[in-house]
Amino acid sequence: MSFEWPAALVALAALPLLVALYVFFDRRRAAVAARFSNPSLLPNLVDRSPGWRRHLPLAVLLVALAAMIVGVARPHATVTVAREDATVILALDVSRSMTATDVRPSRLRAARIAAGAFLAKVPSKFRVGVVSFASRATALVPPTTDRARVREGLAALSPGQGTALGDAVELSVRLGRRERGSDGTIPPTAVLLISDGAQQGGRTTVATAAQEARTLHVPVYAILVGTPGGVVERKLVGGYREITRVPPNPAALRALAAATGGSFFTARGDARLRQIYEHLGSRLGHHRQPREITDVFAGGSAMLLLAGGALSAFWFRRVP
Repeated sequence: MSFEWPAALVALAALPLLVALYVFFDRRRAAVAARFSNPSLLPNLVDRSPGWRRHLPLAVLLVALAAMIVGVARPHATVTVAREDATVILALDVSRSMTATDVRPSRLRAARIAAGAFLAKVPSKFRVGVVSFASRATALVPPTTDRARVREGLAALSPGQGTALGDAVELSVRLGRRERGSDGTIPPTAVLLISDGAQQGGRTTVATAAQEARTLHVPVYAILVGTPGGVVERKLVGGYREITRVPPNPAALRALAAATGGSFFTARGDARLRQIYEHLGSRLGHHRQPREITDVFAGGSAMLLLAGGALSAFWFRRVP
């Protein structure tokens, strides 16, 4: 928390002095009363002593005063607020290894199903685009607020060969940066990339694409899908089968996310993948920004003053 007028906080030093004065006069009042009365007769005169309750209204008053002083200093805090506009590009790996069924029903279909959970969490005003990549990257759906169109693009994904990871990041960044908000500025852009491995083909290296994304302030959130036991089968002539091991390779995705200011996630199951999508949908829908919160302290101070006065009036028929 920061303050626009921090000098006003010096007034807080008066609060301990007020407490000391209250204690001093309270003890003095008790001592003076004891000179002119017999304390042993008090139980016969009053039903019960107010005890701690007689100090509570003043305590509430002092807290209200402290809140008022802090409010005068005009505090600012970083708070989470909903984004009004942003662009998210879903970049999905459709290479042959994504047909492995170690993540049910397959790596690619699990990613496609979980994307629905992501779309449900992203604010309706956000533009969402879809990029698929195998031996080359293709823009299936340009950024749009039409969720039905995005789902159609996800349903059209089909497996291919190769993994042009760098090309996919470059294309996703370029698509996102083409968008303009209602005020003519480029809204915040993020890339949500899901793959099971590193670069295999393509024209742009992962390092080059990551540098471009970082320069343009486009974070890449990379999700690694698959398990070490993943395999892909292919039928050969004569009834034979070719079995290829396709374990995921996290190194490139982890480096890509770190280089662009994004995050890296591992999903070894459909349920985990869905959780990650839902988390990112909520995360991308909000951002942190500084905001003056003077009204919070002013309102809290007023409420405490009213509460202190009400307690004093209710218990003692007087207002402090």
